[in-house]
Formats: sequence, structure tokens, C-alpha cells
Amino acid sequence: MKKDKQPDTNQNVSSRTSPLLLRAYKLMRVYAKATSAGVCVHDHAYQPIPEMAEELLTDKNMCLFCMKYKAKAAIHNFLDLTANPCIEMHRNAMKEAHHFGGSYIYMCELGFMFWTSPIYSEGRFIGALVGGGFLGVDSEETCGQMYLLADRDVSMPDLKRKLSIFPRGDPEKIKALAELMFVYAESLSTGSTDYYETIRRRAEQQSMLSTKILELKSQYPTGAPGPGYPLDKERNLLAALRRGENEAGKQILNELLAILLFSNPDQFKYIQYRGIELVVLLSRANVAPGYTEQVLLETNNQYLKRIQDTQSIEELTDVLHGIVEQMAGQIFSFKGIRHAAALRKAEHYIWANYDRKISLQEIADVSGLSAPYFSTIFKQEMGENLSSYLNRLRIEKASRLLVETDRSLSEIAGACGFEDQSWFSKIFKNYTGMSPGKYRGRGGIVVSEISEDNFSEYYRTIVKK
Repeated sequence: MKKDKQPDTNQNVSSRTSPLLLRAYKLMRVYAKATSAGVCVHDHAYQPIPEMAEELLTDKNMCLFCMKYKAKAAIHNFLDLTANPCIEMHRNAMKEAHHFGGSYIYMCELGFMFWTSPIYSEGRFIGALVGGGFLGVDSEETCGQMYLLADRDVSMPDLKRKLSIFPRGDPEKIKALAELMFVYAESLSTGSTDYYETIRRRAEQQSMLSTKILELKSQYPTGAPGPGYPLDKERNLLAALRRGENEAGKQILNELLAILLFSNPDQFKYIQYRGIELVVLLSRANVAPGYTEQVLLETNNQYLKRIQDTQSIEELTDVLHGIVEQMAGQIFSFKGIRHAAALRKAEHYIWANYDRKISLQEIADVSGLSAPYFSTIFKQEMGENLSSYLNRLRIEKASRLLVETDRSLSEIAGACGFEDQSWFSKIFKNYTGMSPGKYRGRGGIVVSEISEDNFSEYYRTIVKK
């Protein structure tokens, strides 16, 4: 069989590789010797740096096999590597690692394992490390696939010799190699020490938002009226923070943001101003003792500036989550007050039993206080009387059942603690301005009495500029 011409690894390639990536190259050569892994350093455009020519033009780089037999490309020097048919796979993997701010492990169609980690300079993506050199499947399986790919142009013994330098990598070993490379990537990166954590946190937030938006798309097909601004979500968020349920608060914030993004695509400024109004709303809630008006004013100014300085949905989402978490410590949620335990017991009991008729006496007994005294402190601390609180909670639960299920009005009335359908319809209309049937027919849209879009005139004027 004709012997392959050896590629030229000594061609002149003009290099403008950044000093940080050159450090990465030196470190990866040590990593390769210590682990027997194949390595590559890529730049910000996801291209291998020229200094990697010697490593990439050897038998350790099995992408050369695909280039020869899949892309039918002749490889003579480093520049010919652009013909790699697997380049999109590697690029997508590096993008995933960059997007999630961590290590990403993947396998090619022939069964070779790879892993990659991003590198940053002052918070800017400048490149990625890629490792490989291990098989994720049995060598016989890979050998058979390569034999077919080469259209039987290479003998099985030759293929087995080629594969002999690629040991089988069990999942734990590959994971350890990937984690070690990520440690190197973190040590190479410059700038904020928590940058990777920020990226991972934002990626998780965007993933949750995407899930919520997909749910909305299934509920509101293209061309159908949208969900409208979720005033109920604002109330639920405030209630959750008052109860000290921070995780529930974050979930509600995601639901609120998902509706804004779904209803207002490509309108970042609009959503940004909505975020400002939300923070103003939360700042008006009762706060814990020790927060003077001056402190609150300065804190709120800082919050609003952080929102105004955001440049993307990812950044805005992260800032709002951070503000809500900080506000949770300020919002008056039964902390430091005389009857904190009693009120918390009562509220949890209400949420567990709102679906049936419950009396003031029954709730007061759970709190350990007399009915008249409980009624007084509940209104003082919750900002509304018990009856109003119960009705609002039940209406919010009923509104979801109206939109998300096909249960009858009488069934929903009973499931939400109303004595009969007539009383349910009356209370529902008092809170939403329309009957339950009309609400369901509109897909949950409530016509706001404040304005068509519930947006202040000041901010509406700014958005139109």
C-alpha cells in the first residue's frame, strides 16, 4: 500500500497568538505528558493556534483520518487543517463550555472522547483548551466504523495499529481529566475570580427562563392574544419574600420575566424599565427594623443604577435575581417581631388548607393566639385582613386552574375553597373585573384598569424614544 506523504510541520505561519494562549500552550504540553492525552489550544474564533502544528499533524490527532477519508482532503501543512469535517463539532462543544462557564465532555461519531474548557481575560472569552486521545467505546467498534469510512482502503491490521495508541477511557477517568483541564483553564484566566461562577449562574437562569417561555408558547400559539402583564406575579413575589421563601420568590421572578420576554421580544429597554418598576414596588414593602429611610433610599438608588447599567437580558436577569435575594433580607417577613412564630404557623396553615372552608378561630388556634388578637396583628403585619388575604389567594389559585385545566367552574370553585359557584363568580369578578368564564375565554388575560399596558406614562414616553 502506498505510504502517506508526511505533512509539513515546519511551514511559516504568521503568529499573533496572545501571551495568555502561549502560556496555555506551554501548560498543555506538560498536561499532555502527564496524562498521555492529546491536547489543543484554540483562540477566540475557535481556531487552533499555529503553535499547535506539531501536535496536530501527528497520528495522535484522529481528526486527520476523517479529513482524509471523509472530507477527501490532502493534509500537507497546518493551514490545511481548516478542512477538518469535525470542526463544527469541536466549535459547538467549545461554545457550550463558554456558555455554561465550565468543562464540557463530548464524543465524536467514531467513539473518540474529547473535553474542553474556556479561557477568559478580564471577563472576555479569548480561547479554549481541548483534550482527547481516549476511546469511549470498544476499539473493535471504532475499528469497524473507520474501515467503512475509509471504504476499505485501509487494512484492518493497519487500523488496529493506529488505534493501539488510544486507550479506553472509562467515564470516571475522562471526567477527572476534564476537571483537571478546567483547573488549568481557571488558573490561566485573568480578571474576576468569580467569573466562571457568574457564567454558570447566568446559564442556569437562562435555561429556566427558556423552559418557561416554551411553556408559554404552547399555551399561546402564534397569532393568539398574549398573556398580558402579570400583576398577580408581582403580588405572589412579594408574598413569597414576606414568608421568607426565597427560592419560591426566584421561581416567581423567572415566571414574570418569561412572560415579559415572551410578550415583548427584542424590546430590551421595555423589559429593563419593567425591572425598575418591579424593584420600586418591592422597595415600598414593609422592611425590617434598622433600615432607616436614608439607608433604603441609598440602597434603592444602587439597585436602580445596576439595572440601568445592564446591557443584555442575561445580565438584567442576573441583576434582578441578585436584588431580589438582597431584598429578601430587608422585606418584613416576620423577622424580629413579637409574634413571628405565630404568624408563620398561621400562614403555612392557610396555604395548606385554602381549598376548604376555614374559620378565623381555626387559624387563630393554630397560631396559639386568641381570635380577636390574631385578627388584629394579621392585618397590621400582612397589610390586609384575613378574609381579603384568603380570597386573593383562592382567586390566584382558581385563575391558574381556569387557564391550565378544563375543569368546570363548580369543580374549580370547590377546589379553591368557595362554598358555591355563585359566590366564586362574584368574588372572582371583584378581583379581576370579569367573570371566570370570560377570563377563561380570554386565556387568562385581565384588562387592567390602570392603563392598557399597565406602564407609567413616564416610562412609556421613554420607551417610545
